[in-house]
Amino acid sequence: MKTTLLCIGKTDESFVKTGIGNYVKRLKHYVHFDISVIPDIKNAKHLTQEQQKTKEGELILKNLNNGDFVVLLDEHGKAFRSVEFAKFLEQKMIGSVQHMVFIIGGPYGFSDEVYKRANQQLSLSKMTFSHQMVRLFFVEQLYRAFTILRGEPYHHE
Repeated sequence: MKTTLLCIGKTDESFVKTGIGNYVKRLKHYVHFDISVIPDIKNAKHLTQEQQKTKEGELILKNLNNGDFVVLLDEHGKAFRSVEFAKFLEQKMIGSVQHMVFIIGGPYGFSDEVYKRANQQLSLSKMTFSHQMVRLFFVEQLYRAFTILRGEPYHHE
């Protein structure tokens, strides 16, 4: 199974880049994983929140294929414990999902069109995090899930 993290905007903080790079390197042993970054919308300060979500949504949808299983990282999504997330991934692999795309939207969330296209919504926490930190937390949780599936000692219960 191929897995992609699709994000709006680049990661600026060097410590976040370093952490993400660390987990991406580790993930290569378990799954074909890529991070794809959609550039920030130009002149976004002149747009309403809805206009910005719409423009970002159009760019997100252009990056998806018909067969992709799309999971939005959204505060209103389903929350999993790490072991449950690992089982969710395992079910998708067993169910012959070829490509899972996890999406982190812009600062105002997702357009209605993106919500309609999504197969699932996933919440990492009830708390709100910066979009850069969510990237780091997500790749760590993805790595953790694969170590759980392999029975490796990274995760402790």
